[in-house]
Amino acid sequence: MFVAVPPGRDENPVRMFATFTEDLEHLTDWLEQCGVTTVALESIGVYWIPLFEILEQRGIRPCLVNARHMKNVPGRRTDWHECQWIQFLHSVGLLRAAFRPGQDICAVRNLLRHRNELVSAASQHVQHMHKALTQMNLQIHHVSSDITGVTGLAIVDAILAGQRDSTELAKLRDPHIKADPETIRKSLEGNRRPELLFTLGQSRDLYRIYQQQIVDCDLQIEKMLSEFEPGIGPTERPLLPDRKQNRAGRKRRRKSGNPHPEFDLRTETYKLFGVDVNQIPGLEENALPLFSEVGRDMSRWPTAGHFVSWLALCPDNDINGGKLLWRGARRVKNRAGRLFRMATFSLHHSLRPLRQLSAPNEN
Repeated sequence: MFVAVPPGRDENPVRMFATFTEDLEHLTDWLEQCGVTTVALESIGVYWIPLFEILEQRGIRPCLVNARHMKNVPGRRTDWHECQWIQFLHSVGLLRAAFRPGQDICAVRNLLRHRNELVSAASQHVQHMHKALTQMNLQIHHVSSDITGVTGLAIVDAILAGQRDSTELAKLRDPHIKADPETIRKSLEGNRRPELLFTLGQSRDLYRIYQQQIVDCDLQIEKMLSEFEPGIGPTERPLLPDRKQNRAGRKRRRKSGNPHPEFDLRTETYKLFGVDVNQIPGLEENALPLFSEVGRDMSRWPTAGHFVSWLALCPDNDINGGKLLWRGARRVKNRAGRLFRMATFSLHHSLRPLRQLSAPNEN
């Protein structure tokens, strides 16, 4: 860590510290001795997080800044000179702090991002199962839409247990599956090579391990959400009936392995936000990720325009001398902005009025 303080605060205004926790504590002690109350940190990977948290705990306001906003003058660029340049820009007010929610919300965000990685890893093992079945010419994953469903996993378990009779395997068909037993029987005729059965078994076991890890992650997220102070209680202003129902008038059923079915995500997000965001078209599945990315304190943005600009969802105009040089959306990797884009894409074929806003050029 290369750190620079204003000239005159110390005989050596630029110092270098190691990244161990003890050294970061010494760094913070030195900043306090120099009378520093705010610090600008360059955002590089996740290496700034330990120092950021220590500064917050010691009462020094950290400002996480984008590396693009503090490009140095041309010439030799070293960490020794770069920290002095950042200190100068921060002292004259030319650097803006990036948005970072509170520590409690960041904890939920870390778990949600970790859960997404678990889901991605589980899907890779499903692809490995498809590959092994294809190499053995067992076409059950083409007959059944979901190899990880009741029928798919039951047949895979039976194959790995040693069952070779395709007629007996076809009897494991769930009544709700569309394919008839004869089609399933024909799809289970193939060459069951030992090495492919071994890879299929490992992929199945790893898939189930990841599914259990996802359930454990969900339970931890539920526990953390219950610790938040509700913005509004359902008893004060009860939830209205869910308007999002299928054509038969029933609520949509979703497959879930959560051992706590009494946990209602719609009720929990209603407590957090104070409004039923699940009734907003396109945000049904993104309410909780949106909370983990932006929190619920919208006062961090002065107006709705500032919020949309931070999401990188509004056009950016480059005007010089009254002449428009460029117009377009800024290329910013904003996870919250991506959630709103996904919500817009989901309304492309919807019959709701917001569809016209998601596709304004259509007739």
